[in-house]
Formats: sequence, structure tokens, C-alpha cells
Amino acid sequence: MLHSYPPELARLVRERWDEVQAVGSSRLPGLSALEELLSICYQASLLREEERPVTFRLILGDAECYPADAGPPWGLHRLMFTHARPLDAHELRRLSPAIKYHRALIGVREDGRGGFEIWGLLHSGPRWLHAAHGGRGSWSSLPPWALVIRASGPGQLAVARGPVTLGELQGGRITGPAVDVFEARWLSEGFEEVHAELTALHEEARPLARTPGAELDPEVTRLITWQMLKRLITTIRRAHHGGTLVILPPGEVGTAAGLLRIKYEFCEGEPRRRYRTLILATMDALAGRSKAWAPPSAAVGWDIYESSTDPHLVNLDEAVSELSTLIAGLADVDGAVVLTRRLELLGFGCEIGGELSEVPSVRRALDMEGMRYSIEPTETVGTRHRSAYRLCQHIHGALVIVVSQDGWVRFVTWKEGGVTYWDHAVTSGDV
Repeated sequence: MLHSYPPELARLVRERWDEVQAVGSSRLPGLSALEELLSICYQASLLREEERPVTFRLILGDAECYPADAGPPWGLHRLMFTHARPLDAHELRRLSPAIKYHRALIGVREDGRGGFEIWGLLHSGPRWLHAAHGGRGSWSSLPPWALVIRASGPGQLAVARGPVTLGELQGGRITGPAVDVFEARWLSEGFEEVHAELTALHEEARPLARTPGAELDPEVTRLITWQMLKRLITTIRRAHHGGTLVILPPGEVGTAAGLLRIKYEFCEGEPRRRYRTLILATMDALAGRSKAWAPPSAAVGWDIYESSTDPHLVNLDEAVSELSTLIAGLADVDGAVVLTRRLELLGFGCEIGGELSEVPSVRRALDMEGMRYSIEPTETVGTRHRSAYRLCQHIHGALVIVVSQDGWVRFVTWKEGGVTYWDHAVTSGDV
């Protein structure tokens, strides 16, 4: 039996399949077979197993495509059943508690008779989540050519080619892949001045070091900051309370003082600037401790930071993680958490001034840079979103990240003449 949503999702996946560049090849099933596969997954997602929701990741491809001697954290551990099982919704229901969503995938192949069968499982480990959730060690062991279906909740499906999402079914809506705002040029440009400050401070300190360190790739500071923000967003999403992060240009803090009523404001001083202290310490440690083994002519980049097992760097990364957890927890109180672009923590429980004029409509970005957009009225959105729109209309340098109770993430800012928002892509990992 086909359900109404899977055929639409199948057509979207077929349209976008070849848009994703992939090494290797995988034959996508015919349209009717793909519809049937998605329909089975959709039906399974609506079931429950002993009062638990049915969640799973499914990967399509022959077992022989995966090496027999690999495993996490660097590869996929292949385990084949002695006898393949016919694929249906109830088999997925029975397997879902054992083949954990975060750590393993159900291996499926075409059975040669127009249907599908389950040949076993692939254990991936949880590192695939790090790229979206923040943290070092982010790496996808999924082959870039494979069809992957993620069922993260009742009626919630995402279909990907390897790690790249092609289409999603969420809340009865079928959409193309959401934008990963952290890849947008406009966001990087907004933090350029702050990251240049950090680089200058690090360069000033290099000659004073006992052992002059290696040169750092300037991208490192940006990527560490992005990891911090991703961790913040992920922690707020997992609380299922929702929250708002207001991020101001350092020079606009005075301007915002009359517009933001911060109930719990922190004292000026080093403690509220802890992120800056930690990232400078990370830069210094990365440069100093990498000199002995980094290529002589190469700048030390993100790949070295991400893979380093140096105890001092590991401790600094843990300190950044703890800080992000602290800040995200402050969002559980009604009102926004307020930071600067240096991620200096000004306070929380902030009310955005109600006297600011309403914004009757905003731009919904249709691409990464907001060059294409549609106009949407604001009367149907909640208080969090309307407050964000009002602030960004008044302070053009403000960036507001709104996390809804249901986990949706929206970036809001002023861009080229209007308040614009992006719905940010989130990995369906919080199940």
C-alpha cells in the first residue's frame, strides 16, 4: 500500500540525485520501487515498538560494497545475516530498538523480484553527527554514492545521497534540503572583523613564546567558532524548550542597551569573555604543539586540530564544550541569551523591547546567500520570531538564532534592505 507523501518525496529525490557529485556510482531504484521503499519506511515510522517510537537509518546497497575488516570510528562494521529478511514496516519496527539510530544502519538491497530485503547491519558509530552538532572528530563513513533514509520520528523522513540530504518529509511538508547556514558567505563576512582580531592577538604573542609555533590557517578560528555555535544550537534543541540567541556586533552593544532589557546581566570582566580566552589558548597550543610534526611549509589547519590527541588541546576542546553547554542552559529561562560576535556572554532572560515597531513582512531566503527570496507575512509566527524580526530591523548588524520547541532553527538578520531569515539544516539526530 502506498501512502500519499512517499511518491512526492520519491520524485524529488530522483530529480536531485544527480545534482550531488559522488565518487563511485549507485543505481537508484526505479520510481515505483523507490516509492515502495519510502512508503515502507514511512509506515514503519508511524508504528511503536513496546511504547517506543520507531526510529532508524536505512542504507541501500549490496553488502559486498563494504569491506569486511572495517569499523568505527574510521569505517563501517559490516555484519551480514545468514538469511536475508523480507523488508516490511513490521520488520523495521522489530529491528529498530537493536540497531540504534545514532550508531548503526539497516542494510537493504533489492531482492531481484521487485522488492527489497534486509541483509544485515552496518555499525557506523556516532561521529556522523559531529559535523552538524559541533565537536572535533566529525567524519562521515557513509559512502558518497549510497541512498540513505533516516526515520527520526512519526512521519519524519529524510533521504540522502551519502551524507548529503536531498529531500525531507517533516510535519506533512515535503521540502528540499534546508540550507546549512554555516556554509554561507554572509555569515563568515559578519564575523570577519572578530576573527581578524583573534589572528592579530595570536600573531602578537608568537614571538614571545618559548618555542615559536607553526603558522595557523586563518580558517581555524572561524571553524572553531562555528563548532561552538553548533554545540549551542544542538543543546538548546535537545532541551525541547526552545530559545533565542541574540548576537551583537561589539560596537552595537551601547546602541542595543535601550532596546534589550537583560534581566540577568553579567558583570564586565574576564569571566564573561571566557570564549575569547579559550580560543586564543587553543590557537597558541595548536601552533606550538604542531610545529614538531606538521609539514614544514604548511599552515596548521582544521584537519590537524580535529584529529589531534594532544592532552592540552583535548582539555581546551572540553572547556569550549562546557561553556557552550552552560550558555545553552541559560536559554531555558524565558527571554533571550545575549552575546557579542566575540561570543562574550552579556546576560540572559532578555526581553527585546516591545516598543520597537512591528515588521509586517520578512524575506524567506531561498538560497544560501539570500539572493532569491519570497515575502512572508509575520502575523502567523510566534513571539520569539516577531521579536527577532523587530530587533534586526532596528540593529542591522544583529544576528538572531531562534530555536523552536519542535527543534526548527532559524537565522535572522538584516540583509540588503530587508529583514531576512534562513531555515537552518539540522541533522535528524535528536531522537
